[in-house]
Amino acid sequence: MNSKQGQRISLTESLCPQCLSKIPAELLLVGHEVYLSKTCPAHGDYATVVWRGQPSLTDWLRVKIPYSNPAPNTITENGCPFDCGLCPQHAQQTCTALLEVTKRCNLNCAYCFANSVPTPSIDPELSTIRKWYETLLSSGRVCNVQLSGGEPTMRDDLTEVIAIGKQLGFDFIQLNTNGLRLAFDKDYASSLKAAGLSSVFLQFDGTSPEIYLNLRGRDIYDDKLEAIRNCEQNGLGVTLVPTLVPGVNTDDVGNILRFAAERLEVVRGVHFQPVRYFGRYPSGTHCDERLTLPELIKMIEVQTSGAIRMENFLPPGCENSMCSFHGNFVLMPNGELAPLTRIDSFKRLTEPELAETGAKKAREFVSRNWSQRSLQEDTSAECGINFGYWETLLSRSRTHLLCISAMAFQDVWNLDLNRLRECCIHVVAESGKIVPFCAYNLTSADGHYLYRGGG
Repeated sequence: MNSKQGQRISLTESLCPQCLSKIPAELLLVGHEVYLSKTCPAHGDYATVVWRGQPSLTDWLRVKIPYSNPAPNTITENGCPFDCGLCPQHAQQTCTALLEVTKRCNLNCAYCFANSVPTPSIDPELSTIRKWYETLLSSGRVCNVQLSGGEPTMRDDLTEVIAIGKQLGFDFIQLNTNGLRLAFDKDYASSLKAAGLSSVFLQFDGTSPEIYLNLRGRDIYDDKLEAIRNCEQNGLGVTLVPTLVPGVNTDDVGNILRFAAERLEVVRGVHFQPVRYFGRYPSGTHCDERLTLPELIKMIEVQTSGAIRMENFLPPGCENSMCSFHGNFVLMPNGELAPLTRIDSFKRLTEPELAETGAKKAREFVSRNWSQRSLQEDTSAECGINFGYWETLLSRSRTHLLCISAMAFQDVWNLDLNRLRECCIHVVAESGKIVPFCAYNLTSADGHYLYRGGG
């Protein structure tokens, strides 16, 4: 609990970490750091770093024209974030909808936004899951779907869950998984693919057993490798998803990217998620351990020895600019990772865009590039053909593309309601309400959820 003095960038609102009351907040520039500063009349001052280093936040921000939802699912009564459903105040469409198909899990990780444990629970009926899909359709949200939990592969009828979504017209269905069942059940990937699964969003925290012992309580590194092999053999594209915890695996960022670049036959991208403090996490770490997006971009540049550079990453067109970054790279025949994205070119060409246009582009990009594609080796060198650098780059961009991205979720300490209203990753709650991811998983300092478990 502390306060900060600095140059005000903007005014916003947030919640008190203790009582979850809505309180005024502001973004303050203090040297090269940006803090979210807020005061609860009952519980005092809070200041949490949200941006540290270059590129500066003011240079990074991307202006979008807010989406006006013609058919909100709920009305505004108590104001954001207490009317999620989505309410009329929400300023972005659904890009990806999460369906939490189980609360069960086969791990008990130190960090878990769902606070899942290996204990029995009653899974939602298939009829309920069908209603969730239908809720998205009735809300005009033919979006990408991610099956999550808990650990979704604990359900023996997961193929039926996938098949229902495909029958209702959802073209891109992704599985969010720790990969353990994909590793030990040799036929499982094949059955998921046959049911219509498009992609695997694989928890992948690093390239050494010690990292998994620390974060997941078990050495499951070899299981990750086996899961990736089984996905490759069955035509399922994999996106690696590292949860980055300072002092645990932040030194392994470069190794993770090299691991991915060596496996483009199956790995479609790396999606970093700096740790946020909601659900279950070790106590006493939320105040002094924060990894911001510009720091992560710098880590990537340093740990790849400049092969991937800061200027090759862009702000998002879908969610709020402070939420994520992305960059696309092509593995060339000589092993070079050639960038397809450059911030200077982007800034020269970009005008304010409709928020729903950004959401549409994001949905289409993920659907197109995170699914498995046939990787045809470029044989031009073997044939004695020199197409030139740009022709080779264009050709290999269809077969050797590596997407690198990151998502900085919000917790109760850094929650900015201006950001939350632009969220495009939504959870279909048990009640059928559509809730932004960070609001759904938000917990107070003592672990009380704002939405999860209560619909």
